[in-house]
Formats: sequence, C-alpha cells, structure tokens
Amino acid sequence: MTEKPKKPSYNFYFFLATALILILVVFFVFAIFYETTFFIFLAVGLAAILLYLFPIYLRLNKKQAEIVLQSQNLEEKRNLVEAEIKEEKSFIGSLRNKIALYGELRVLTERLSQCLSLDDTSTALSEEVNKFFGEKERTMILYLFHPQTGELGIFSSHKGAMRVNIKSKKGDLYDQSVMRAMQPLLIEDTKRDYRFDEEKMAGEETRPVRSLMSAPLMVGKKALGILRMDSPHEKNFTTEDLRFLTTIADVGAVAIENAQLYERLEQLAIKDSLTGLYLRRYLLERLSIEVSRQMHRKGEMSFLMFDLDKFKQYNDKFGHVAGDIVLRAVAMILTDFFRQPGDLVCRYGGEEFCVLMPDCPKVKAVELAEALRKKVAEQTIVLRREKTRVTVSIGVASFPKDAINPKELIHKADLALYQAKEKGRNQVCVA
Repeated sequence: MTEKPKKPSYNFYFFLATALILILVVFFVFAIFYETTFFIFLAVGLAAILLYLFPIYLRLNKKQAEIVLQSQNLEEKRNLVEAEIKEEKSFIGSLRNKIALYGELRVLTERLSQCLSLDDTSTALSEEVNKFFGEKERTMILYLFHPQTGELGIFSSHKGAMRVNIKSKKGDLYDQSVMRAMQPLLIEDTKRDYRFDEEKMAGEETRPVRSLMSAPLMVGKKALGILRMDSPHEKNFTTEDLRFLTTIADVGAVAIENAQLYERLEQLAIKDSLTGLYLRRYLLERLSIEVSRQMHRKGEMSFLMFDLDKFKQYNDKFGHVAGDIVLRAVAMILTDFFRQPGDLVCRYGGEEFCVLMPDCPKVKAVELAEALRKKVAEQTIVLRREKTRVTVSIGVASFPKDAINPKELIHKADLALYQAKEKGRNQVCVA
C-alpha cells in the first residue's frame, strides 16, 4: 500500500510569517533612522506578507469549520449513545419487571394447579389478579358462560380484597364486544372511544368506568368466559398490562376448565345418570352429617322412602325404555316438589326413591308425603301413545323419635314402606 503524502504543518507557515515580520520590522527601523527609500521595500514586503497570509487564513477558516462540524458530529453521536444507553436501561428495567411478573405467574400456575373446585379456582385467580393489577379503585370481574344456557354471567367481582355488586350481571357493551370477537380489548378512555356509545353505557351501569382491559378465557376454540379489569380513571392500563392479563387469562382458562371437568366427574360419581338424582352413597354421607347436626342442635328431621307400585308390570307391558321414562317422570315430580333448602332427593335403587328433609317434624313430613302421593297418582304419563298413571307407596320415619342413627332411620322408613305395600299400595305409612 502507498503511503498518503503528509500534509505540511501549519507551524512552519507561522514560523515563516514571523521571520518575515521581523525582517520588515528591521527594515522599518532602518528606513526611519537611516534610509527613507526603504519604505518602498517595506510596503512591498507587507503586501507580499498579506498575499502569503490570506490563503493561510482561508485554510484556517476551513479547518475551523471542519472542527466545528466534527464537534457537532461527535455531539450527535454522544446524544445517540446516551439515548441508546437510556433505552437499554429502560429495556433492562422492563425485562426485570417481566421476570418478576412471570415469576409470580409461575406461583399463580402452581396455586391454580392445586385447586379442584370452581369456587377455589375463582378465588385463587381473583386474588392473584388483584396482586398484579389491584389498586383501591380498580375492579376485577370474572364472567363465565353457563354450561346449560350458554349465557354470560358474573361468577365473582372484587375491588381490592372486597367483593362488589355489579349491576350488569350478564356484562355490558364492552363485555358483549369481547364475547362476540373473543379478542382482548383495551380502552384508555371510554369517553373518547368511538367504538362504543357512552350514553348507552351510562344507562346500563351506574359504576364509573373510564378505562378498562378485558381478555377472553379460551381453551383452544372453546370460550369459557371473560376476565376484566376496569378503573374510574382514564389511561389506567397499558398495552403491556393487557398482554400480561391475556397470559393470565390463558392460564386461568385451563384451570377453570379442569375445575369444571372435575365437578362434572364428581356429579357423575354422586348422581344417577338416568334421573339426575343423587345416589345412595351420597345419601349415606349426608345422612350421617345431618344426624350429627340435629343431635347437636337437638332438632328433628324426617326421612321418606318411596317405591313405585307394580313397576315390573310397566316394564313387561311397555318395555324397559318405557320404564326409564316413568322413572325420569317421577324423578322430575320429586325434584319439583321438594324445593326447601337442605332437602335431598335420591334414587335409592331400582324403582325406589328417598327424600331427606332436615329440620322437618314428623307431622309435616306425613302431610308432604300424602300430598306427593296424590300428585304422582294424578300425573299422566304417555307410553306408546297410551295414557298411563303410576302410584307410589311411601314410608315415613323421623330422627330422633323413630331412630337414633342413620342406619336405623333408613330401616324404620323401609319397614313403614313395606307396611304401606302390605296394606294395598298407593298410601303413606308411618314408622
């Protein structure tokens, strides 16, 4: 490679100019004291020096302009570096926050994995969401779709640690929008969002809402509900908040589906698939609990045992499918008839049913049993286009008048039922 020629040093030019000036000064002194004609040489010399210094002056100006430009470029680069450093610091801070949040998300996932019931799952999800986003005036709402009707409804709502009552039980315009699109929604200011009619919202909800974020609870393509946070203040949520809420909603949706499946399995384990009534195993558990409770309170409860009269004839005449129709019809009558809090209707086995009535005296239980017997006898059941009727025999026993433990109570009611059958069926007998 050829070396670039070195530029002459400006020190040399200054040294040369200084030497010329000194010579002129000597000429000037000589012209004053000795020979005036030397002023001509002095003028010529000055002119020569000026001609010599002028290009140097131009070069100095150019060099100074280059230095200023370089200085500006360096300042600009310094500003860019400072901006990059600031951005990096912001990114590092954001990354640290994300690491902390996702660490808490891991805690949420572990906690939700330990919840089996829907209530426990909802409580855990609500508490953890409030930890992430909760403030005094922020409200968290969890909506779930009803498994039978498919309608959206509030499952839980909290403001901080306190439960709050929400007027729009099936969701407002914002929730309906999320439900239709099944996409996350962020509104920084409800008064300036052209997508929604604020006047209509004011009529739906008395609670002030200025900003909100909402995320659907989805498992695959299955919609389970909506998770929402709102605030009475504008610009209270960011895009990053919505992104994290969506992540929580994804985790929560899986936990909610697991809880729903678990509860469904529990229902299948304790309920009869044909009639929808509770099975004998669950009855025995509840009966033991109620006996202990009545003993502690010194209360009274009653127990009814039912049996369909001549049910075998129905199966022989119309077939087993018709027999199932009769069992379902009687189960619906029982469910509709015994609606008091605590009443438990069970299918004891085959065509036998029973009802546990806590806090019900024996006298009242006999009256209810008689009313039920008449209602069943009056019910018309169509089997193969033929109108038929069924009757029931009922045995009544109570605790502690007739029995002092669950097993004895069932036995006394069964004896009373056998007595009713012996007397001709379609009647009520008391232990």
